Amino acid sequence: MADLPRLNGVIRALEAGQHALTCFAPAEINSAVAMSASKFDGCVFEMEHNPWDGRLLRDCLQYMLNRAQIAKAASVVPGVTPMVRIPVNGVEMAQWQAKQALDMGCYGIVFPPYFDGRGSRQCGRRLPLSAAQRRKPLRAPGIRGDGPTTAARYWGLGQQEYYQKADVWPLNPQGEIFCILQIEDTRGVENLDDMLKNVPGIGCILIGEGDLSQELGYPRQYEHKVVLEWMKRVVDTCKKHNVVVGHPHVEQGNAERIVKEGYRFLMCAPVQSYGHLTAAQKVTGRT
Repeated sequence: MADLPRLNGVIRALEAGQHALTCFAPAEINSAVAMSASKFDGCVFEMEHNPWDGRLLRDCLQYMLNRAQIAKAASVVPGVTPMVRIPVNGVEMAQWQAKQALDMGCYGIVFPPYFDGRGSRQCGRRLPLSAAQRRKPLRAPGIRGDGPTTAARYWGLGQQEYYQKADVWPLNPQGEIFCILQIEDTRGVENLDDMLKNVPGIGCILIGEGDLSQELGYPRQYEHKVVLEWMKRVVDTCKKHNVVVGHPHVEQGNAERIVKEGYRFLMCAPVQSYGHLTAAQKVTGRT
């Protein structure tokens, strides 16, 4: 079997020692079209605080495909890697949404929020496992049912090629599935060291400083000393275990600080520009 290229742009950036540039995006067709032409490494369709709609997610994945981009690159590697945040909490052990998203062709899943390692089995490794993978601890991200047809077609691979690639990274260095766990409360922060010590296959820990700041009594005060101290605990723990740590609210005013603090999975809100309207307002006196 010929060597296959790295398909997941987020993993590609991280393997190259770069920061992965991503965003949350509404699961809407117009949004998917816009994302497909963006310069992000990947996007996460938001279906935690928006309704879960498998058909709409499937449509978004299809509208992410750009025939001109594929022809120009002469490659099935997506220009922007599609992922999704599912609605279930990590402790609920509801695997079906993750399984459906992977079977549609998503390259990554964001699981909100995590208190300990019990829910990490939802990440959904492929079957059958190789001999090397069978030697991994049983608490590795868990078992995914065998239904590869749609995902293999979406990835542009044959079935055996898909089996070769459809595994979690970095547990499998050749894997293309990126498993992201959100830590959003003090209990999760306190359990994180044990979680990362005992649960292999976690690609990234994404801080949920919105919920964390609420619990700490400083709602959405992201620059508050107490909030930053708890966030630093997450960063330090991830560094200890060599696990990527992500920040969901990277903006012009905080980007430099966030990078210096050690975050590598950076989520920047895709801002809609009204530059042309502003210019027309100015010329016509409508400002």
